[in-house]
Amino acid sequence: MKKLFDKDEVWFAVGWIILYVVGFGNADQISEQLGMPKLVTVLFGFVMTGVLLGFIRKYKLSSYFGLCKLGRNGKNMLYFIPLIILSSVNFWSGITLRLPALETILFVLSMCFVGFLEEVIFRGLLFKGMCKSGVKAAIIVSSLTFGVGHIVNLLMGAPVFDTLLQLLYASAIGFCYTAIFYVSGSIWPCIISHIAVNTTSLLAPELSDQRMIAIALVQTVIGVGYGWWLLKKREK
Repeated sequence: MKKLFDKDEVWFAVGWIILYVVGFGNADQISEQLGMPKLVTVLFGFVMTGVLLGFIRKYKLSSYFGLCKLGRNGKNMLYFIPLIILSSVNFWSGITLRLPALETILFVLSMCFVGFLEEVIFRGLLFKGMCKSGVKAAIIVSSLTFGVGHIVNLLMGAPVFDTLLQLLYASAIGFCYTAIFYVSGSIWPCIISHIAVNTTSLLAPELSDQRMIAIALVQTVIGVGYGWWLLKKREK
C-alpha cells in the first residue's frame, strides 16, 4: 500500500474511493438480506477505518491529511457559523423518529464511519494528491467527485429526483469542506459536520418536493458562499 502511495497519490485515492463505494454498497445489500439493516455496513466501516487509520499513523501522515488541530483561530473562519448552520439542516423542518432502538444505533454507527471515511478519502487522500498538480483543479475535482459520488444511492433504491438534488447540494457542501480543509489545515471540522448531517438524517421528516428544492438551494448557497469567502480571504 505504501508503494502505491509513494508512486501516485491520486491513484492511491482512487483505489480507496472504489473500495469505499463498492464495499459499502455491497455491505448495505447484505445487511438488508440478513434482515438487519446496517449490521454488515458497520462491521465493514469499522475494518476500513481501522486499516486507513493504521496506514496514516504508521507512516506519520496525520498532519498531512488534516487529522490534526486547527491551524487558525475560529475568528478567521467566522467561528464556523455557516458550517454549523449547514450541519443543522435535518432540524429545519422538525423532527421525527422512524426506527427501533437497535436499528437506530446501527444507523448512527454506520453514518459515523461514512462521515469519517468520506472526508479522509475525498478531502484528505484525493485533494492532497491532486494539489501537487494544482490547487484549483484539486478543489474542483474533490468537490464534484464527492457530489457526483452520491449517484450510487440510485443503486440502493433512492428516488431519482431526491438523488439529483443531493448531487447539487453535496457538491456545494463538498466545495465548502474542501475550502475549510485547505484554509485551516485541519479536516476535523469537516468530519464533525459530515457526521452530524449523516446521523441526524434519521430524524428528518418527509418533505414535499417544493420544500426539498428550497432547502437544497439554501444549502448550495451557504456552501458555495462560505467556501468562496474562505478561499478569497486566504488569497488576501
